[in-house]
Amino acid sequence: MISAQEALQRLRDGNRRFVDSIGSNDVHMRLAQGVALTQEQQPFAIILGCSDARVPAEIVFDQGLGDLFVIRVAGNVVAPSQVGSVEFAASRFNTRLVVVLGHSRCGAVLATIEELQRPKENQSINLRSIVDRVRPSVEGLMRTELKNDLPTLVGQAVRSNVSASVDHLRHGSALLENLIRHEGLMVVGAEYSLETGVVEFFDGV
Repeated sequence: MISAQEALQRLRDGNRRFVDSIGSNDVHMRLAQGVALTQEQQPFAIILGCSDARVPAEIVFDQGLGDLFVIRVAGNVVAPSQVGSVEFAASRFNTRLVVVLGHSRCGAVLATIEELQRPKENQSINLRSIVDRVRPSVEGLMRTELKNDLPTLVGQAVRSNVSASVDHLRHGSALLENLIRHEGLMVVGAEYSLETGVVEFFDGV
């Protein structure tokens, strides 16, 4: 196990490498724009993704500093703070694409399935709030034969959960609804494959 102090030092070392690379000819040109980006940002897409450490949006989409407005939460669920963050970016920066990015083998989806199969006692109310937001995407599927095929169940539930978040953003905010109707805002769903690295867009494209 890596201690907190060792992890902190790794972050410091990594940031130092990043700072040192800004002036290097070897660094990607987008990263070299870091100083200019202190003045303003103009992200071209908003990504609401999962907090899973294997799915960093900037790397997955090969984008640089200032390109993406990224919101990350376990299970890519939608709560008021996530809606507000999307509203902020869409209205402040005129960003017109919102992507809800799920991923294969999502831990939050699997945790929800496990909770429905074997409810835990004394679960943290904060963890339960995430499970409760994923639950509607899973319950219907668990009443089918998929309940006997866990890998397929998880795969279907991941997509169902993404679609639920997409629907919430499309219809759970008067501000976003107005931008969709009159200003060309588009909210789409997507899934990142941990196995292949491919992002497939499947809802609203």
